[in-house]
This record gives sequence, structure tokens and C-alpha cells, in this order.
Amino acid sequence: MGERKGWAEKRAEVMQRPGAGAAYEAARIRFELGTAVRERREQLGLTQAELAERAGLKQPAVARLEAGGTMPTIPMLERIAEALEVRLSVEFHPLRDAS
Repeated sequence: MGERKGWAEKRAEVMQRPGAGAAYEAARIRFELGTAVRERREQLGLTQAELAERAGLKQPAVARLEAGGTMPTIPMLERIAEALEVRLSVEFHPLRDAS
């Protein structure tokens, strides 16, 4: 039986597959968006249901967004931003500078 691979080695192996980098980047963006929404919602003392009502959404949609399970559209992000009392800012960064 072969030796078990560590996480770093396994991740590097998976990232070599075609399309893996793009899928990983999309997952990272979804996770970061969800985290930002949840943190701001909690700062305002809102429940998911209250945020959903403010944004014209259903509570399960907010839950999916916060969990990183969906990639929201720009119009949806604008509604969420308004409901969270923040300004939406979308930026482009050169790939060599992106983290």
C-alpha cells in the first residue's frame, strides 16, 4: 500500500487538472462574498430573514449566499449592498497582483 499524501500535495495534484484553477477561484470569490455579507449583517444585528426582506429576497437565498453556495449577479449584490447600508465596489486586479 502506498504512503498517504498530505493536503498540500493532494491540492497541488488536483489543481493540475484542467479547469481546476478557475473553479477554485470561483469558489474563493463565493466564499469571500458570503463571509462579507454575513459579517455586515451581524454588525447590523439583522437576521437572515430581516436581510432577505430588506433586499427583496427569500431567507434561503441569503443563507445560500452566506454559505458560498451561489454566485450572485451584480443586480443582486446591489440590492444586498443597499439592504446592508454599504456601497458596492467591484474591482479588477492584475493577475500577477491577485492573491
